[in-house]
Amino acid sequence: MKYNLFKFSFFLLLFCVNSCIEPFSPPEVNSDEKYLVIDGFLNAGGDTSKIELRRTQNTNDGSSMTLETGAKISVEAEAGTIYSFTEKGKGLYILPPVQVTTSGKYRLRVKINGGKEYLSDYVPVTSTPPIDSIGTVYDAGLDAMIIKVNTHDPANATRFYKWKFEETYQYTTAYYSSLVVDPKTKQIVYRNDDIHLCWKSAFSTNISLGSTIKLSSDAIRDLPISVIPISTNKFYIKYSILVKQFGLTQDAFEYWTALAKTTQGTGSLFDPQPSQVTGNIKNTVNPKELVFGYFSVSKETKKRIFITPNRGFAARCDPPDTLSLGDALKSNGILLINYHGERMDSVLTTSVSCADCRVQGGTNIKPSFWQ
Repeated sequence: MKYNLFKFSFFLLLFCVNSCIEPFSPPEVNSDEKYLVIDGFLNAGGDTSKIELRRTQNTNDGSSMTLETGAKISVEAEAGTIYSFTEKGKGLYILPPVQVTTSGKYRLRVKINGGKEYLSDYVPVTSTPPIDSIGTVYDAGLDAMIIKVNTHDPANATRFYKWKFEETYQYTTAYYSSLVVDPKTKQIVYRNDDIHLCWKSAFSTNISLGSTIKLSSDAIRDLPISVIPISTNKFYIKYSILVKQFGLTQDAFEYWTALAKTTQGTGSLFDPQPSQVTGNIKNTVNPKELVFGYFSVSKETKKRIFITPNRGFAARCDPPDTLSLGDALKSNGILLINYHGERMDSVLTTSVSCADCRVQGGTNIKPSFWQ
């Protein structure tokens, strides 16, 4: 009964966070100031650590987000060890797997172009139990697939959780293109590559949190971390999701909870921030400067599942056109489907969007993890 009451209260909180948002226009939203966003953590689980640096932008600014490049990032152990990150472009900095002392404390140091330096508080290493299972259920009322997570810590030591995920799904075009014009010979030949079937991936942008602090046991059961409408057509062929789980300190959990209340309506951490939610990272010279981000040291645990619910719809396009071989060689912006006619003296053609799956943002190269 106690668990059910907590579960109801938790979902009520999520509903209020996402549904009961009143208009609010503080100075930060309408300001042209681009505040620094530091997103990432030190992975204590023997995997690569990633830190991303971006800038916020005005709500009415339709331009792409500003990337913070050329920075120097390091993590300093209280015992004196320093780990330096390497810039990989597009505001991403990585650190290969390192050995972390679980009883130690660590802090983040960021130096950006122009001389400004930012330093986090020293934080302890938090443990993260394995993910027990990932469940999926179709909600007819929402016409959506709900992704749920289950986990527990037998030691009752974690209590505060955060999740991210990477999703990948298969999709096809309406038509299969078996022919192509050879650019060297200017002849119609059979296509070697398959551009009919693609895989597309996306990363989570919402903030998914859970806490068992009010429960007698440290267990999360059937907690929704994503609601995906069937209209996205991600579930028509095959869908996979890789869920990443992190243990948090109570301070980190409170930071992400406050941030969720202000960003879930706008999209992600890098979107304009409608209130001053500050973390444990400060400008070393001007502590009052607004900086977004919370540095943590945690073990990341992962679990991937595949599902084939066959929900959605097949790709549709207008019927293909018929062109003579000569006209097909001169045409632009179309793809050749196959030969047509008793003497194969013409070809069926269609638009690129109807026969090349890559134009939808995916890749025709099968991911290495795909079953």
